[in-house]
Amino acid sequence: MQKTVLSLILIGGLLVAGFRTVAQNSTSSKMGCISFNELLTAMPEFKKADTLLEAYRVTLEEQFEAMKSEYNDQLSKLTGPDTARFTEPQRALKKQNLSELIAKIQGFDQQAGVLLNQKRSSLLEPIQRRAEDAIQAVSKDNGYAFVFEKDNLHVYPPSTDILPLVKKKLGL
Repeated sequence: MQKTVLSLILIGGLLVAGFRTVAQNSTSSKMGCISFNELLTAMPEFKKADTLLEAYRVTLEEQFEAMKSEYNDQLSKLTGPDTARFTEPQRALKKQNLSELIAKIQGFDQQAGVLLNQKRSSLLEPIQRRAEDAIQAVSKDNGYAFVFEKDNLHVYPPSTDILPLVKKKLGL
């Protein structure tokens, strides 16, 4: 009986010590937050990528506008006063060309969106990876167990914002 009571006291003591250790470890876990978008926009390579992406978008838009202009020119020739001089097979051919041009314009519009997204991904992925690596390094160096996206938090103490530390790590 005495051994059972002694065993229970020993087990109880170990459990209390274990819970205390877990509680201490959980309270010593540092938490931080960062605005990933703010970090990205502060990076010079992001600004360069944004400029390149805008130039690419303008180029695609110019190509699209040239196609629309060609369509409008062909449409005006088909519906203008000179239409009477076309034979029926010529009008049918011009209508067919116009339909093909519409399909080409619609296809280009969809393709341009895909191309723009691919360009965005190819330009931004290395920049985002560099930012993520810096956040990981700062978290590890400063003992942060968790880093949350600041824009998703309603309340946070200013001392937990690691953006200045990450900017320093990146040399910004």
